[in-house]
Amino acid sequence: SAIRNYETAARMQSLVPALCDVSGESPETLRLYGVDRANDFDKFYALQCLRARRMVEAGVRFIELNHGSWDQHTDHRRDLAANCQSTDAPVAALLDDLEERGLLDSTLVLWMGEFGRTPKINADVGRDHWPGCYSVLLAGGGLRVGQVIGASDAIGAYPKERPISPADIHATVFSALGYDPHGLTYTAADGRPMPLSEGTPIPELL
Repeated sequence: SAIRNYETAARMQSLVPALCDVSGESPETLRLYGVDRANDFDKFYALQCLRARRMVEAGVRFIELNHGSWDQHTDHRRDLAANCQSTDAPVAALLDDLEERGLLDSTLVLWMGEFGRTPKINADVGRDHWPGCYSVLLAGGGLRVGQVIGASDAIGAYPKERPISPADIHATVFSALGYDPHGLTYTAADGRPMPLSEGTPIPELL
């Protein structure tokens, strides 16, 4: 109802500033995530990861982090190194921190983009958008983790074994959350009942 929506909005306005304030975190935690870095680009994503952990602790159900840009259309080596430097440590810190606090098993972490990168370098020494093959990281949420599922060909152009579609990721997330992706439906704009997902949950993870 409208009243519940207003109540939720009011609670968010009062709680979010406190959750985003990391001044009370220990110096060790700030270093773990990389919040103490001088580079603002690196610090931006590190702060998001630390605030995500604080939100999980507070009971926030869905959290989305945005890196900003993963484009490497020019000077691929430079941009890839910068992107990895800004994400690797904070993501690892988030997973370790959640696990140490007993929160990882009940928190599904999904790290991905919407496409991969061309297997060939372009004229600007970069790599462009490529939907044919890319990687996804899933952790926590009661999944069977610590495994690599599938593989690309030698140049990362197309899946070589065990291809998994975006719809399969979609269905796996629903299953991890306790929803039947095929048994539950929603009503489409034209009135037809549609399944939550047309993909197949990844059995190796569930």
